[in-house]
Order: sequence, then C-alpha cells, then structure tokens
Amino acid sequence: MADTTTVNIAENSAEYIAYKLLQIMARTDGVTLVGMGEKPSREWILKTYAACLLAVKSPNYPDDAISLLPKKS
Repeated sequence: MADTTTVNIAENSAEYIAYKLLQIMARTDGVTLVGMGEKPSREWILKTYAACLLAVKSPNYPDDAISLLPKKS
C-alpha cells in the first residue's frame, strides 16, 4: 500500500488566499488553470503563485511581489 499525504489548507491561510489570487490573475491574463483554454507554462504558474504568496504575506511591499511576476511576451 502506498503512503498518501493529505494537505489541508485553511480558507484563511496565506497559501489559500495566494491560490485564490492566482486564479484571479489567471483569468485576468486570459489563461485557464483547469479545463479547456490556453494553458499557462509551469514557470508562469510557479512565478505567479510565488508573487501572490509574497503579496499576501508582505502587503506593504507590492513592488517585491510584482518583480517576481513572469514577463509578458
């Protein structure tokens, strides 16, 4: 039997809020994280989530979070 790991993220945790912000940014950038439509690259997902998490954890320093966002081509 394989070991399984369950991860529970509370709805008010920084990680959950960053994930919700990632979903909003995906819609804003015209990409979809699930289902049909333009798929973002792994780099876009990871950099954008990192920026969202930093923005949530350090709201007084938005430029730091913005600097992590992937460059638009």
